[in-house]
Amino acid sequence: MDALFDSINVRELLSAQDLSDPTTPLSAPDLRLLIQRLDSHSLQIKSKIQSYLLSHHQDFANLFALCNDAVSRSHKVSDDVLRLLDSLSDRPVEAEIGQIMKQMSAATKEAREKRELLELVRAILEISEKLTGAREALRNGRLRFAAEQVRELKKVLRVSSDDRVDDREPVVYILLRKEWSDCFDEIQEVLVRFMDNAVRFERESNTIRVKYVLSIDGIELRTVLEALDVIGILDYGLAKVADLIIKHVISPALNSGAPLSFVTEIIPDTQEMTEAILKIAPLNISNDPKIEKMDGETIYSEIIQVINFIHKYICFQDGSWTRCFGRLTWPRISELIISNFLSKVVPQDASKLAEFLKIIDSTSEFETALKEMKFISASQNKDNQLSSFAENVEVHFASRKKTEILGKARNLLLQCDFAVSQENTRRKGKNDGTAGKTPEDVELLFLSERCVVSKAAIQLMKLVHETLKDVCLSSPRVALEFYRAARDALLLYEVVIPVKLERQLDGINQVAVLMHNDCLYLSQEILGLAFEYRSDFPSSIKEHAVFVDMAPRFHLMAEEILQRQIQLVIHSLREALDSADGFQNTHQMQQFQSAKFSIDQVVFILEKVHIIWEPLLLPSTYKRSMCTVLESVFSRITKDILLLDDMAAEETLELQRLIHLMLENLTSLLGSLAALQVEKLQEGMACTLDDLIPSLRKLRKIAELLDMPLKSITTTWESGELLTCGFTSSEVEDFIKAIFTDSPLRKECLWRIHGNF
Repeated sequence: MDALFDSINVRELLSAQDLSDPTTPLSAPDLRLLIQRLDSHSLQIKSKIQSYLLSHHQDFANLFALCNDAVSRSHKVSDDVLRLLDSLSDRPVEAEIGQIMKQMSAATKEAREKRELLELVRAILEISEKLTGAREALRNGRLRFAAEQVRELKKVLRVSSDDRVDDREPVVYILLRKEWSDCFDEIQEVLVRFMDNAVRFERESNTIRVKYVLSIDGIELRTVLEALDVIGILDYGLAKVADLIIKHVISPALNSGAPLSFVTEIIPDTQEMTEAILKIAPLNISNDPKIEKMDGETIYSEIIQVINFIHKYICFQDGSWTRCFGRLTWPRISELIISNFLSKVVPQDASKLAEFLKIIDSTSEFETALKEMKFISASQNKDNQLSSFAENVEVHFASRKKTEILGKARNLLLQCDFAVSQENTRRKGKNDGTAGKTPEDVELLFLSERCVVSKAAIQLMKLVHETLKDVCLSSPRVALEFYRAARDALLLYEVVIPVKLERQLDGINQVAVLMHNDCLYLSQEILGLAFEYRSDFPSSIKEHAVFVDMAPRFHLMAEEILQRQIQLVIHSLREALDSADGFQNTHQMQQFQSAKFSIDQVVFILEKVHIIWEPLLLPSTYKRSMCTVLESVFSRITKDILLLDDMAAEETLELQRLIHLMLENLTSLLGSLAALQVEKLQEGMACTLDDLIPSLRKLRKIAELLDMPLKSITTTWESGELLTCGFTSSEVEDFIKAIFTDSPLRKECLWRIHGNF
């Protein structure tokens, strides 16, 4: 039969080729085939079911007969129950049974209530007896027993700080709580009175006296403290003692302005001590010349003596009692120390910070000693007020100084006008006796050259040096802030000055050159900072103190400013040369005047740049930059002349005249470059001025070629001289074609030049 209910796998009804891809949809023929096979399978199932029923006909008949018999029996039982209930309802016995049951229930409830009431009476009587016993024990001096009874009854009566009354509670409980409260107040009053008698301040002798036997009955201070601790009012019992210690011992020690002497005396009675005395007196400084003022170690030593006295002779070296006393007094003690000592020794400059670091260390040691005595918590940070204040002072000091340093750096950068004094407007040579006399004329560390810088750069580096000196004298935390301040101060130049001098940077002037020198000077100085100070930095700062990363950005900034100036000059020169109209037709008066004006403009611009650059730039930078500018000018003039395709004889003479005029007017400029080059040659540098400005040699040669015969030009080319001057064969050929008319000689010379090439 189980085989009839097996699940039908539709996929098994399909052909094998239809199962190759389970995602392929079935076609219409496949569906029809599937329906036919399902119908066939259904008929097979029906046939199997029919045959199964026929083969098990007797079993099914027996099962149905058994079910019918069970139903008949259940109906019979139901009828019997109904008849029984009918017969019972006609008789009064069940009513009597019900009344008896109610009477039994009422009697049981009454007995239970009486039993509970009896237990309540017993509990009330027991509580009352314990309250009476507590009062009796208090009168007999058994303070600890009385305290334990009160503590136990507090739990029994469920006494809480909530004054609300539960209306469901018996009135007697309210009365018992009131009686407990009266008993508690009585015990509290007695214990506090004992504490007042135990610890006293004697004004005449300026001493704290602690008595250990508080009555003729032999009640001891330790017993009183134990009782206070048992009922949970130890802090209340010690409150007046704490006020007394603060008022007459701690406060005078911090406000006196002079060291105090604390002497402990023990008065023994046979084998046990009966009193402990703490004498307070001004310390005789003449006996100890080392003690001249109230420093951190002195103050903390005095307070440690007082707290040690409390720990030993009042709290009996019990950690929980000492901790309770600390909770009562430490907030006020720490506040007094901060207001009367720590806040007054906050350093105003970095030179005094080292002394304050000693105070921080002694403060930490002081708190550690208090933690060992359990006077303050070792786990709660709120008890570290002194260390937190001292460390925050260090942080606030560093933050304030950093702000001051950056503010000072910003102000000096904004206030500097970048004006160049007359003393710095002429070049100071190596052998010039005036070299280095002006503060702005500085020598670069790694270049062995001098240049003029702004007062802002000098003052900024002075501020950085002062800050780094403070780094060497400061704690690691402060040193790190100072180090960052020094870096940020240098970076302020990069942020402030380009914005301040934005207009000047768009023109050709001394300010832009001065800013270039500043950046170069700062990059050199920054490279030297690590060598100068790093060895003296705190060890934790040495790993992080890096300046070399800043030097390239200033060097790059200097180069960008210089290149911007060079491009401005070249642009101005090109505009001036544009008005020459390619130097065409200079044999005509108007064109010659235009070309001459253009040359005059070029000379004027170059002389202006010469006057601005030479006194301020490094000699090597000046030479390199000026050579770049001159190369640009001369190459442009050379190119324009060589592009002329037809020149009259008068025109060649005028062009030669213009070239000679320009070179003559640039004699001073070229002379300054030649002088610098002579110095280099003396130092072993083989490069000449013509090598630095290739177009200058070419331009001079063009001036010679303009009035040179054709054969001489050809001979000069064949000798290789023109090639050395930078001419190409095509340029020489075009030049000859522009000057000389077509002739057999010109053809021969052009053939020789072309063939020689």
